[in-house]
Amino acid sequence: MELFIYIFAALFSVINPIGTVPIFVGLTQDDDKKERSRISLWTAINVFLILIISFFVGQYVLDFFGISIDALRIGGGLIIVSSGFSLLSGKFSKKRGINKKAENDVQKRNDIALTPLAIPMLAGPGSISLLIAFYQENNGTSEIIIATLAIMTVCLSIFLILKSAHYLSKILGASGIVAISRIVGFIVIAIGIQYIVSAVVSIIQTNFMQ
Repeated sequence: MELFIYIFAALFSVINPIGTVPIFVGLTQDDDKKERSRISLWTAINVFLILIISFFVGQYVLDFFGISIDALRIGGGLIIVSSGFSLLSGKFSKKRGINKKAENDVQKRNDIALTPLAIPMLAGPGSISLLIAFYQENNGTSEIIIATLAIMTVCLSIFLILKSAHYLSKILGASGIVAISRIVGFIVIAIGIQYIVSAVVSIIQTNFMQ
């Protein structure tokens, strides 16, 4: 249970679906309730597929390019910390990986569930690197099952939050969403720093052992 909570909390904080609410509302303001539900469902499914593929295949990508787990931790940690600072400054919820031109383009499309919602707004480099690093150290059968369940639960949360996005937007308001995003931002920064510290400690210990 502790492992499940850890993975769920880390993924949910890095992905931060609540920060996506304002953009989802803006992109689906002309859609009816049924269409919003469909987009929410497919966004969650796309995020699940991206995270699962990253979780299981990421290790082989690292091996192919000769990237060490410590290098991944430091790189992923920097990305996560950067995302956290963006959340604290209030810039993350406004940008979330898309510019104005891209936003206008996707509004003209029928389906936005894959881009920009699933990529890059939700399943970004931070969540992908977090899962790859986790798999490197926890690849037992029970651990893989727990991680898969945690990913499924996060994606279920994404579906429920996006499905209720217009309702949440009215209840929380812009200031409420910003407040929650900044609290999550602090947690995200702590997660990123922990990744970097763990990598540095591991490198130092390895060098001393040699």
